[in-house]
Amino acid sequence: MSVTLHVCITCRAGQTLAEGEVAPGAALHAAIRDAGVPDGVNLVPIECLSACSQGCSVALSAAGRWSYVYGRLSAANAADVIAGSVAYAAAPDGIVPWRSRPEIFRKQSLARIPPLSVVPEAAE
Repeated sequence: MSVTLHVCITCRAGQTLAEGEVAPGAALHAAIRDAGVPDGVNLVPIECLSACSQGCSVALSAAGRWSYVYGRLSAANAADVIAGSVAYAAAPDGIVPWRSRPEIFRKQSLARIPPLSVVPEAAE
């Protein structure tokens, strides 16, 4: 099953950028892309994950699985983000065993979101 790795490309990681300077989030996206995203992982640049106070952020999601948002990342973390994405893709429910996660995914998780399901209509 394919999973999606969203990378916030507008993240400035708290920096004031000079005109024409590459945003740290865009640098993270480029580093992940250039390192080579494995089959089964769709790399998707997005403009905001609303985790602005947490530095560069990414989100992993797939149908029927728990989703995760990770922050305080930089381009130097590209290999670990890819490794975490591969582990996530291999987990049927999206929950990667703690010891199998890259350290940045153990320590820099911002949110864990339950799988979407059909919500029964509210009682009247």
